[in-house]
Amino acid sequence: MDEYSRFVDWDKMDMSAQSQDTKDLTYTDFHELKQLARQGYWAKNHCLRAKVYHKLISNIPCRTVTPDANVYRDIVVKIIGKRNSSSLPLPEFMDNSLIPTYCLNAEGVGAVRKIILCIANQFPDISFCPALPSVIALLLHYSRDEAECFEQVCRILACNDPSKRLIDQTFLAFESSCMTFGDLVNKYCQAAHKLMVAVSEDVLEVYSDWQRWLFGELPMAYIVRVFDVFLVEGYKVLYRVALALLKFFHKVRAGQPMESDSVQQDIRAFVRDIAKSVSPERLLEKAFAIRLFSRKEIQLLQMANEKALQQKGITVKQKSCLLMFQQNVHLAVHAENFKSEIVSVKEMRDIWSWIPERFALCQPLLLFTTLEHGCSLSRFYSHSEGHEPTLLLIKTTTKEVCGAYLSTDWTERRRGGNKLSFFGTGECFVFRLQPEVERYEWVIIKHPELASTGSETGNHAQPASSSLSSSSIPSDPSDRLSPFLAARHFNLPSKTASMFMAGSSECIIVGGGDGQALYLDADLNYGRTSHCNTFNNQPLCSESFQISILEVWGFRD
Repeated sequence: MDEYSRFVDWDKMDMSAQSQDTKDLTYTDFHELKQLARQGYWAKNHCLRAKVYHKLISNIPCRTVTPDANVYRDIVVKIIGKRNSSSLPLPEFMDNSLIPTYCLNAEGVGAVRKIILCIANQFPDISFCPALPSVIALLLHYSRDEAECFEQVCRILACNDPSKRLIDQTFLAFESSCMTFGDLVNKYCQAAHKLMVAVSEDVLEVYSDWQRWLFGELPMAYIVRVFDVFLVEGYKVLYRVALALLKFFHKVRAGQPMESDSVQQDIRAFVRDIAKSVSPERLLEKAFAIRLFSRKEIQLLQMANEKALQQKGITVKQKSCLLMFQQNVHLAVHAENFKSEIVSVKEMRDIWSWIPERFALCQPLLLFTTLEHGCSLSRFYSHSEGHEPTLLLIKTTTKEVCGAYLSTDWTERRRGGNKLSFFGTGECFVFRLQPEVERYEWVIIKHPELASTGSETGNHAQPASSSLSSSSIPSDPSDRLSPFLAARHFNLPSKTASMFMAGSSECIIVGGGDGQALYLDADLNYGRTSHCNTFNNQPLCSESFQISILEVWGFRD
């Protein structure tokens, strides 16, 4: 074969798709590289892929002092000596991860362990990195020797570009990535998320497996295609592929009984045997068809999740911390401590499964109810302000139940003075529980200036498309940030905020998803809904309704 075949067991490799044509890569433009990686330009030539990997990894910006091949040659004898590497204990940061063989020969399998031990010696700051064995095993396929592989992995680990995240190296980063993945599933794979909630007692535990699906269970022919694109586009690719895997799992297994007592095990088995149902090309096609948040936006979400974990004191993997974490997430709505006149414990838990993961750590706290505080909009504001986020629940006199998750503090309404001003973020959504359960994704109110009074709102304010008007979008697409996280948390410009919610002394407006909008009058006795007929879904509530009970819930640590 070629010079990069030292560690490969070619008898286990599928050579049918390999081409012996001598190709070279002359493209350097990022967009051209991205298209070539997605199309699998170097997937059919082992030597070309090795050269491309070397080029891409050598261009990763790294710390000034990053261990190289010479360092490996110096330390491997001291660390391993004449001992068999299989007899040496692996570092704790691997979290008992299995070492995938990826069609490596015996020398290659032993080399993975040696490189892991040398990396642990050179990177004492790594505290949690279960993906590392897979990355090393994969790169050994495209390395001339162990030292060269060691240097490539070190460059990936030592990347110091804050905008280019590659591999999680701490438990805080790993766990927050799992929460971020859960948030993305909640938004982009709602059918699959609904299934996970139905069949699993611990949804976050299922989503905490997402990196294992990629770096552990996914067969060699698939993960190497993912890695092609990962080296060009970065961490976001991993989210895309994991979401696609979950979508395919739901599509293939929908309506079928679970094969084991654990959906976690079922997903792992599905990913291991994915070749039975999905090709690598189809998997990537599905992954890149998902209109995911921008890289900048995902970074902000990751930051928010990390902050939530830090506030809970969960920064390292300790049994007591994890137990507390799981109890906070899954027992937040506890039957003994929760009492609502509108929703049951089960219904509140369903709502809790929709909210962002970082707030699912909190417990519900009743802030306002018309049964106790009366039907006064001013008292509604006085009890709700200072809390972020909040949950609005409404029960009508005809037994309909609907509500909204509101991501922003109602204090923001004061920015417009006496004028009705819109605010909120893309995490907001409205929902219906009775007569049927339905969650509506957010949209933006297109012409907030038309809704100056309650009556005008009812006649003119319209739910709009999912994009801001041209006057409010930054001219440079690279600076465009979808309205997702709270602007005040990250000092974002106001034009990135969603026109989702508004409040004045005369009314409340909540612009919902799929063309849904909710209007409440000043005495909190009556409300109206607006429904865009271009959508096939059922309306949020009756067009006009009388409120029986209204509750506002906050989130308590």
